[in-house]
Amino acid sequence: MAESFVFDVADSLLGKLTSYAYEEVSGAYGVYEDFQRIKDTLAIVRGLLLDSEHKNDQRHGLREWLRQIQCICSDAEDVFNGFEFQDKRKQVVEASGSTRTKVRHFFSSSNPLAFRLRMAHRIKEIRNRLDKVAADGTKFGLMRIDVDPGHIVQKRELTHSHVDALDVIGREKDRDEIIKLLMLPHPQGDGDKSLCVIPIVGIGGLGKTTLAKLVFNDERMDQSFKLRMWVCVSDDFDIKKIIIKIINSENLNNLDIEQLQTRLRHKLSRQKFLLVLDDVRNDDRAKWIELKDLIKVGAAGSKILVTTRSNSISSMMGDVPPYLLKGLSPKDCLSLFVKWAFKEGEETKYPNLVDIGKEIVKKCRGVPLAVKTLGSSLFSKLDLNKWVFVRDSELWNLEQKKDDILPALKLSYDQMPSYLRQCFAYFSLYPKDCSFDSFEIQTLWIALGLVHSHSRNGSEKLEDVAREYMDELHSRSFLHEFEDLIRLCLPVQKEFVALDLHTHNISKQVRHISVVENNPQGHVLFPKSRSVRTLLFPIKGLGLASETLLDIWISRYKYLRYLDLSNSSFDILPNSIAKLEHLRALDLSDNRKIKNIPSSICNLQNLEFLSFSGCTELETLPEGLGNLISLRQLIISTKQSVLPNNEFARMNHLRTLGFDCCHNLKFLFSKDQLPSLETLFVVSCGSLESLPLNIFPKLHTLNISGCRYLNLLLNNESSILTLRLKYIHLEGFYDLLALPRWIEGSANTLETLIIEKFLDLKILPEFLATMSHLKRLYFLQCPLLENILSNLPLTSLEDLRIDGCPGLCRKCKPQSGEYWPIIAHIKSVSVGEPIADEEYEVIDLLQASFIQTFDFQNYYYLFMRSRKKKKGTEKKRKKKKKKKQEAGGHRGRTGSFSGGKKGEGSRPSFGKTLLIRKDHKMMRLNWSGKGMCNLERQLRQCKSLWVQQE
Repeated sequence: MAESFVFDVADSLLGKLTSYAYEEVSGAYGVYEDFQRIKDTLAIVRGLLLDSEHKNDQRHGLREWLRQIQCICSDAEDVFNGFEFQDKRKQVVEASGSTRTKVRHFFSSSNPLAFRLRMAHRIKEIRNRLDKVAADGTKFGLMRIDVDPGHIVQKRELTHSHVDALDVIGREKDRDEIIKLLMLPHPQGDGDKSLCVIPIVGIGGLGKTTLAKLVFNDERMDQSFKLRMWVCVSDDFDIKKIIIKIINSENLNNLDIEQLQTRLRHKLSRQKFLLVLDDVRNDDRAKWIELKDLIKVGAAGSKILVTTRSNSISSMMGDVPPYLLKGLSPKDCLSLFVKWAFKEGEETKYPNLVDIGKEIVKKCRGVPLAVKTLGSSLFSKLDLNKWVFVRDSELWNLEQKKDDILPALKLSYDQMPSYLRQCFAYFSLYPKDCSFDSFEIQTLWIALGLVHSHSRNGSEKLEDVAREYMDELHSRSFLHEFEDLIRLCLPVQKEFVALDLHTHNISKQVRHISVVENNPQGHVLFPKSRSVRTLLFPIKGLGLASETLLDIWISRYKYLRYLDLSNSSFDILPNSIAKLEHLRALDLSDNRKIKNIPSSICNLQNLEFLSFSGCTELETLPEGLGNLISLRQLIISTKQSVLPNNEFARMNHLRTLGFDCCHNLKFLFSKDQLPSLETLFVVSCGSLESLPLNIFPKLHTLNISGCRYLNLLLNNESSILTLRLKYIHLEGFYDLLALPRWIEGSANTLETLIIEKFLDLKILPEFLATMSHLKRLYFLQCPLLENILSNLPLTSLEDLRIDGCPGLCRKCKPQSGEYWPIIAHIKSVSVGEPIADEEYEVIDLLQASFIQTFDFQNYYYLFMRSRKKKKGTEKKRKKKKKKKQEAGGHRGRTGSFSGGKKGEGSRPSFGKTLLIRKDHKMMRLNWSGKGMCNLERQLRQCKSLWVQQE
């Protein structure tokens, strides 16, 4: 597998060399011919690697040859990235317009003449090393293969339809469910009734083929289908071969496709048949449609049963939702294990071994082939020590036969495209059973250059491509189970290391390091090699505490691409951070001590991802932030009240911008546009007053929450803005009586609208009914909202969720609600539990004794409705407001009820409504002592209190 991984590295580098961006840069610096020679030699090496993978030669010399290729590719990538960095720095210098900056640049190490001489020497070195390994490859007897690597995969043995039902355990229910589907009529009444395709999906080793065999051989199938056929498709979706297998007759190989299709149609015509297509891996829809059209001649009720590992293939082929095969129950797993580990009845003699067996099958996670693998390995071995060894060993360290679980999983790995295999390897940086953030991993892939745009000019967004990669991994079902088997697919173990307490040494060849436990010897273990590209802290809450170690990293690993310093506790980020010229991603989030970021960070022109999120003590953003011209994502926490607009306007590639816990921030932007921004989220910015939306021409995702003083109408309501928003989430606007009208500006694009904690919202605007593309609509904790029907976009809506809206939940209650018949057609409807009228208790707050007797903790909702405010002079109102702010109120455990500090909680005031929910941060109000008087003084202003018993 080492050959496969090195091939992926070489193939990735070759892809970069053929990209439009690299051709532009190489031409500008006069090294185009050199790049072309490297590309040609690399193509030869790539072909030799394919032959090496095919032969699976394990000679030591060959392994060293593979290591050299990987080192050369890595060094070459550093050289190419150096050209990119120089080009970007040149852009910044020219854009500055400063003579002083230009002079300083000329006399620096980035001087164009000095840079070309230095790079010319390195390019020559790369070429010579690459020529040598290409020549060495032939010494190992390797031949260049110019075929797509997807065809060089481990092949699976062809399957057949026979099975002994007595040997199958725990699949009776699945068998009956599939048979039930086969008996149903075609789901599309007006569609093609003659043929229906039913897919079975699951990871390798889960028993899809076995289940299909059980169904195929069931006696009920004899009664329902006159003709039954079994075809193992596997690697090559060759239509001619499949037709021959369906016809199942000799001497057909000499016939052309026209003669074959005639015989096929003759065999199937007017016959009600069942065809099993086992282990389908083809994702070419055109081929599938061509085959389906040829066999679509049977009688009504004919069925095709498909087994596949891929969700995307099942979606392409299936006429009904796929049957997602799950693992066996623990009880069935143990029965299967006993069957393979003991002779019949022998297990009763060794109860101690059976007890160990129960622990062994836990690591199989319900996968029958894994259970069989481990059970078979212990057959007739009654030595207790051997059983304990298997129990305590990782599955990939055990001896395997060709039909066991690891070869089955390796087959799934081999079938991945090279770009996907390379991305998949980085999951090894996450410890066993650790949840991972998909967005974090996608950022890592992009930062390491593993994600490539499909378009020639690079116009396709890398974030979209990375998301496709993740979706494809999920569709192949390889991430769903056996996370601990990811190591199986790491052919070069020395490339990746997860540092924990058991790590005693780290290879010099390591390139990607994750720290999953604080190792006291960590500073000694980190290699002195400059080859490290990734430093990651994947466990939330675990970060770097040593400034000394950070200095060592920066001075030693100058080719770092991804540096994760999240959850760290150092006070100062050193100026030397600017030495990391190749850095693409820097995460400083959740550092509660850091107060200043050096302006030298703004010299990192390759930086694409930067996060200060959760750095609550950060006084100001670094000066010159606009020089980070490659930034694609920026997340900010700062104590500043105003931000420099011109800095953001210079970031022409910025696609995602976030403001998190910027408690002092009052204004965001003015007139300068952010032309490339697509995603904006503003969270917990309690002082923010205005946010103009007209400066974001490409914005499609907007998330605003916890901004209690933000006027959503300001600067946005003068006229209906023409927006392109697809996703809007607004949360915590307690005072708004209606939704802002600027939402109407996205009538032709909006797909998702989430409205949460609008406590005074009663009706929906009429324009909502015009949202022709709206698919998802959520109303959460809007207690006064009761009537939505007249303004609901019923034609396009696919997902409707309502919760925390008592009256509306009652009207939309499934089966019995007033609105249910009108919304029942929506594909997905989720309605929270409605509140019955009798559950309310109305309490007269004018009774003085109320304060001493009422227990707030026994209630789930609090609705506070105040008396109308009496008219008075502006002067009196201001005086009263000032006095109220000075009163101080009494704070509960987790929030303030009234008069507390700004940002600590919602204040009940005249004409307002307050909702306190159990899962909200203000779920408890505990009043005692002096606070009782303050509470009484506030509550006396209210007319009544509505509560719901818990």
